[in-house]
Amino acid sequence: MAVQKSKIKKSKGQEKAPATKRGRYSAEDITVLEGLEPVRRRPGMYIGTTGPDGLHHLVWEIFDNARDEAMAGFANRVEVALLPGNRVRVTDNGRGVPVDIHKQTKVSALETIMTTLHAGAKFGGGGYKVAGGLHGVGASVVNALSVWMRAVVHRDGGEYVQEYSRGKRKGAVKKVGPSKFVGTVVIFEPDPEIFPEISFDYNRIVNHLRQQAYLVKGLRIVMIDAREYKEKIDEDIFYLADLGAEMPSTTFYFEGGLLSLVKFYNQTEKPVNKNIFYVEKKLNEYESVEVALQYVDDISSRLIPFANNVYNSEGGTHVTGFKTALTRTLNNYARKSGLAKDNGDSFTGDDVLEGLTAVISVKLREVQFEGQTKAKLGTVEARGMVESIFGDAFEAFLEENPDEARAILNKVVLALKARKAAKAAKDSVLRKGALEGMTLPGKLADCQSRSAEESELFIVEGDSAGGTAKMGRDRRIQAVLPLRGKILNIERARLDKILTSEQIKNLVVALGTAIGDTFDIGKLRYHKVIIATDADVDGAHIRTLLLTLLYRFFRPLIEVGHVYIAQPPLYKIKKGKDVFYAFSDEEKMKIVGKDATAEEQRETETEESEEEPIEDEAKQADRPKGSKVSIQRYKGLGEMNAEELWETTMDPERRTLKQVTIEDAQEADRVFDVLMGTDVPARKSFIQTNAKLANLDI
Repeated sequence: MAVQKSKIKKSKGQEKAPATKRGRYSAEDITVLEGLEPVRRRPGMYIGTTGPDGLHHLVWEIFDNARDEAMAGFANRVEVALLPGNRVRVTDNGRGVPVDIHKQTKVSALETIMTTLHAGAKFGGGGYKVAGGLHGVGASVVNALSVWMRAVVHRDGGEYVQEYSRGKRKGAVKKVGPSKFVGTVVIFEPDPEIFPEISFDYNRIVNHLRQQAYLVKGLRIVMIDAREYKEKIDEDIFYLADLGAEMPSTTFYFEGGLLSLVKFYNQTEKPVNKNIFYVEKKLNEYESVEVALQYVDDISSRLIPFANNVYNSEGGTHVTGFKTALTRTLNNYARKSGLAKDNGDSFTGDDVLEGLTAVISVKLREVQFEGQTKAKLGTVEARGMVESIFGDAFEAFLEENPDEARAILNKVVLALKARKAAKAAKDSVLRKGALEGMTLPGKLADCQSRSAEESELFIVEGDSAGGTAKMGRDRRIQAVLPLRGKILNIERARLDKILTSEQIKNLVVALGTAIGDTFDIGKLRYHKVIIATDADVDGAHIRTLLLTLLYRFFRPLIEVGHVYIAQPPLYKIKKGKDVFYAFSDEEKMKIVGKDATAEEQRETETEESEEEPIEDEAKQADRPKGSKVSIQRYKGLGEMNAEELWETTMDPERRTLKQVTIEDAQEADRVFDVLMGTDVPARKSFIQTNAKLANLDI
């Protein structure tokens, strides 16, 4: 894609802007935000987003404080509960936040922590040797973004309470009575002025807490969903689990640490090395490195890095050190053992990562994260620590376990050969000019615009839907690519085999990004890639196959928000001269205007039926006299004419699109593995477990 460069006109001197344009600029124009107002003005700076990720980040921040007490050895139980009214409650049996007066702020330490940015016990002193929350903004940020918050502290034989609203205290810290407990309870309710939608995902929180339980040996974590609990909940009780009520709950407690975590991730996989490699070494009382890994019969990899028990989704210096040591160690061992011929073909980072599940955890006294959300570790020293400790231990593991070493090397050699085959396949396509966009696939009806920002690609199922979409689209900005049948399941396929599929090759060429190590998102030709399949079982299967392909080989497209799923209507309803479209059975019943029984629904769902459903006299009176109701059930996009498809599914002004996002990459990876992999018992178990959640169209 050509990039036009604007010409810059050189001048002899810098010209001054006219006085009328310069305006008046003085100290009065400088705004100073007090207290927690910066957080409310720019929440994205502190929690990343005000969408679901940011909402759940509030839970992580409060939980991290409780977990840090456990990491420091002062707590062994944390309880997280979802309460009615969008409230979240986190309880730990740690030391309890200090409530005495802080010398600098002249208010209690509790109030200081909850209402002041960069205030906490993790900057120095003896509060914590190692902690995940090091910026001192966690609790105060949650407070600022909550419409209501309460902190309850149990310590020194007393119970102390303080409440807040949008970051400001509602009163001083009060001692409300004696207490036999020690610990802290924090309850908060996110502010609807900040978060457009407040809906906590129980499973998402459970997955996060499970991960943390593996990382802190001996910590018991209890998760409770009390949102539907009928009785009034006593929020002052220390542990809600002690109520003995019938509320959904999950408890985690692990002694195995990272070994157990690797076993969990690989529970449905066939192991290459049966003995899981594990090393843990403390450099001093503050710093340590812990790594566990296992190769499995898979072509994808899972790297799960942590720094001070904070998951780093974007990796960081510890991951760099791990990859460097892994590649060097396997190359050295292969040459020394003679298991791989020294013909100049060394293993690359991609070769040694194929089929690998590895958890890397570092504990650091001084830790540097890139951003408040802690997605990437920036501490330079972590690279050398991991590279040295892991490298030495893994070399010893290979020497002491020759059978395991041979199995691992055979796996890596296979990956090297596959990489060469894939490169040959890509080079073959490149020589034909296809991946460079010189020859677009014949079935692609491209759009006129060459601006990727406004261009859309509709991936449709079959030539029938393709023909309708091509006639109904906006030719200026909308392209259509019909696929013939179901594409290859790529979950266990290597790139060289994938590129033999004409359907996938057409999609790769249409996107313009290339694939594999030559993937370049900057060359993407459409910033909206829209999957439009039929509303039946086959359509759902094709959609899953496409999402698997995009997740495994075009994941950045999903991560930056370029992938969407079209939402065509299920029904076309005619009421007299009026025409309505319904996208669900509930919406259909609202339009029809009655709560039909299952039998009545079947009677009215005949294609273009002219029979009016039986209704009571009151509802008949609401209708214009003589009006009839007919309901057409769409089974596929090809059943619509071009005008119907445009106004319901393709028109940017009226359509509904679902954006595909990755909320939890590890869980997404596991689900794709189960659904699309070769482990039939695991897939059967998954389907049986989640059968009640399925929306079946029978």
